[in-house]
Amino acid sequence: MKFKSNSPHETQIFGSKMGALAQNGELFLLNGQLGSGKTTLVQGFAWGAGVEGYAHSPTFILVNQYWGDVKINHVDLYRIENNNLEAHDLGFEEMLEDSVVLVEWYENAKSIFSDEHIRIEFKQGANGPDSRVIELEAVGKYYENWINKLVTEVANG
Repeated sequence: MKFKSNSPHETQIFGSKMGALAQNGELFLLNGQLGSGKTTLVQGFAWGAGVEGYAHSPTFILVNQYWGDVKINHVDLYRIENNNLEAHDLGFEEMLEDSVVLVEWYENAKSIFSDEHIRIEFKQGANGPDSRVIELEAVGKYYENWINKLVTEVANG
């Protein structure tokens, strides 16, 4: 699925539709350059999942937690530097037992993640500096169905 956003606000709205569908045990892996909209999407995701307040990038503390309709673990592996052992020590398996997990810069430790997840790629769009193309790829049947639900939500406005 590809979503085109022309502003941070549109990215947040798209994220809120994702968050409204979120269930414990789901894993979302986000990839994109610095400033590409990863945390902006997570902000909307959190609002859609009933979180009050503002989601912040966990770059310097690695994990932020938010509570709403579901618990959200927002992880940033930017500073992990290809150290799978260090990332593994964060306890992803335990996080997935009772929360939704969104991971920025997952490629710094991609071998530790489960075989099933949604991969979200952020790319610069063609309509100006705030334009983004956000591409979701389902890995596993559960997530294929999840994306189909999201497509319906987006189509319904």
